[in-house]
Amino acid sequence: MAILLSTYTMSLVGVSFFIAALTYITYKLLKDFLHKWFQMKPIPEIEGTYPIIGNALQFKTNAGEFFCQIVDYTNEFRDAPLLKLWIGPLPAVILFHAENVETILNNTVHMEKSYVYSFLHPWLGTGLLTSTGLKWRRRRKMLTPTFHFSILTDFLEVMNEQAEILVEKLREKAGKGSFNCFSHVTLCALDIICETAMGKKVYAQNNSDSTYVQSVYKMSDIVSRRQRTPWFWPNFMYNCFGDGREHDKTLKILHSFTKKVIQERSENISHTQSDSDSDRGTKKRQAFLDMLLKTTDEEGNKMSHQDIQEEVDTFMFEGHDTTAASMNWALHLLGSHPEVHRKVQQELQEVFGASERSINMDDLKKLKYLECVIKESLRLYPSVPFFARSIGEDCHINGFKVPKGANAIIITYSLHRDVRYFPEPEEFRPERFLPENSVGRPPYAYIPFSAGLRNCIGQRFALMEEKVVLANILRNFSVEACQKREELRPVGEIILRPEKGIWIKLEKRSPQT
Repeated sequence: MAILLSTYTMSLVGVSFFIAALTYITYKLLKDFLHKWFQMKPIPEIEGTYPIIGNALQFKTNAGEFFCQIVDYTNEFRDAPLLKLWIGPLPAVILFHAENVETILNNTVHMEKSYVYSFLHPWLGTGLLTSTGLKWRRRRKMLTPTFHFSILTDFLEVMNEQAEILVEKLREKAGKGSFNCFSHVTLCALDIICETAMGKKVYAQNNSDSTYVQSVYKMSDIVSRRQRTPWFWPNFMYNCFGDGREHDKTLKILHSFTKKVIQERSENISHTQSDSDSDRGTKKRQAFLDMLLKTTDEEGNKMSHQDIQEEVDTFMFEGHDTTAASMNWALHLLGSHPEVHRKVQQELQEVFGASERSINMDDLKKLKYLECVIKESLRLYPSVPFFARSIGEDCHINGFKVPKGANAIIITYSLHRDVRYFPEPEEFRPERFLPENSVGRPPYAYIPFSAGLRNCIGQRFALMEEKVVLANILRNFSVEACQKREELRPVGEIILRPEKGIWIKLEKRSPQT
């Protein structure tokens, strides 16, 4: 009887302790929520905001509709000093004015990515995209030299080779009516990043059914879906009722592939000290991975294989989908604007004439109008349509107090449509980015590669790749768009994609035309 009483007493104590702990946690969360609620009350908000659930019931679940909804909010509040949303109990300020964006991106206190980026951690770990604090600073300092201009020059050969394969694929489509070019361009970008990042050919353009290729796309979609569904943010809910199993299965394929490649390249480096390539008698082609295997920090310590995998996976994630989307949008815009199309081909004619030679670095410097086309395409359709930071300390944005722990969501898509800096913002005008037309434009009014300390480390690589691929396509074909602007329906997920692809017609052209 005493034992039973003792057991009952212990159980009662345990339950009481659990209830007390739960009550304390609830009290702390509620107190924090109310503190933020009253602090942020003066900030303009959309109608229908309720305590605790915020605006959650108003959000569309479809990715395309949700993105249109957010853009509509920014249009509605274009003249407002600031806008806030509540994602359940989590507050967010929506930023789409250059002066407000600069307040956040130019401050080292607000460098931490928001909570939704944590869903990338299983895949990317805490590499350059997702890390913060001291680890980010050290890693950025270590990796910056690998993006030096002279090193990027070595990747030009890969870009030319893969662009030529793409051109051959497109020849089969030329003169045969409309087709969706989105996957063709994307597979080319994937081949480029695999070979430049890992030194590994995956032959995506010739084998799009490859398990690895399919897993890269699948993982991006899985993460994006989870970010849009807060009820699957808790791991328990996600694993039991969401895509948890599919996520883990796909992750295993991706990590197994990169681990194997890292191991192979590491062994090759340890056995090969010479730069000569025994098969070709030329300088051995290096990949980012090779440089990472040799990179050391200030104390002379090398990166572990786990560290390297984080960065290689990050390069793979950030380095193909973004550039692929940008090139596809550019093709649509060129195909919709014959006068711009003619100017680009005239520039290509001036640089290359009747030659069919590969593109070199001097050529890229001369393709100034093509670069303006790419920049204007990124203005209208930024590859990353929005991104988020966590507010690191209480601050003021445009006169409003924003508490520590709130999220700042930068809507790049809307920022790039500010009439103060881009008159008639929906018009496609590459001339906006000629040097004389860019004078006086605030640096934070146009940020397709983010800005501040955490700007994209690979932006020169991306612009270089886009120039090479688009120049190769336009040297061989004339492009005609088969969709009107309103038919594109941009879908803002992790990457900005057209809902039903990019449909174009191609006609072969000789180098003289």
